[in-house]
Amino acid sequence: MGPTVPLTGHLYGTSSPHQAVNWLKAQLSPELENQYSPSRWVVRLGAEEALRTYKQIGCEALPFFVFFHGGYWQSGSKDESAFMVIPLTAQGVAVVMVAYDIAPKGTLDQMVDQVTRSVVFVQKRYPHNKGIYLCGHSAGAHLAAMMLLANWTKHGVTPNLRGFFLVSGVYDLQPIVFTSQNAPLLMTLEDAQRNSPQWHLEVAGAQPVDPSCPVLVAVGQHDSPEFHRQSRELHQALCRDGWKASFEELRDVDHFEIIENLTQKDDALTQIILKTIFQEL
Repeated sequence: MGPTVPLTGHLYGTSSPHQAVNWLKAQLSPELENQYSPSRWVVRLGAEEALRTYKQIGCEALPFFVFFHGGYWQSGSKDESAFMVIPLTAQGVAVVMVAYDIAPKGTLDQMVDQVTRSVVFVQKRYPHNKGIYLCGHSAGAHLAAMMLLANWTKHGVTPNLRGFFLVSGVYDLQPIVFTSQNAPLLMTLEDAQRNSPQWHLEVAGAQPVDPSCPVLVAVGQHDSPEFHRQSRELHQALCRDGWKASFEELRDVDHFEIIENLTQKDDALTQIILKTIFQEL
């Protein structure tokens, strides 16, 4: 396991793209690869098998929990992610698992567009919903965070977004360019910047459409220091831009357990999600 300190430096404090590239190249090392390999930070002995449970959504007015799966934009699927639905559906929450074209078939730009359209579809298909709550894990948290910046006007509808749950995500994609995770993605630095919520929040600024909409940024205790850094910096940027953001470091969980434990109704994150949904109703 690597050191317990995050990588130093900050891309958006540099004065030119050339300086940013030099900073990233300086970080190009086994440690950078290590920081962005979540499986290397797992401290448990074995993985628990996840349940795969499905429930058909009816037409009644319900709160909708829309989930974007992780897998570094190159693995995973909506079907593999349906394990956590029981504690939510048992409380009357409709759960939607979103599929998107992972790499190498899909590019980051296409993935962001697809998940945007999925949120639009839910709103148009269920216009009387009692709120849409977006949740993503790892790469899915990045996609969910990009929804904070979406231009809904061009889609002809403003979704009834009532909450965001961003779990162990990557929000500054530029370091990923210099890791093996980029092999199927083929991201350039320009692609990474364009699809980095952190960049948009810090450089371009992004004011909330609804300042009362809560945004939870969560990370596992045993996530790598880089995942901790990225989560804390996103939370700080959201607060500066006027979002109702909160930060949680969930104890005794790694990058995978933090989302797998949603199968448990008494799990800390499960309880946060349910309390947020039903306090908003």
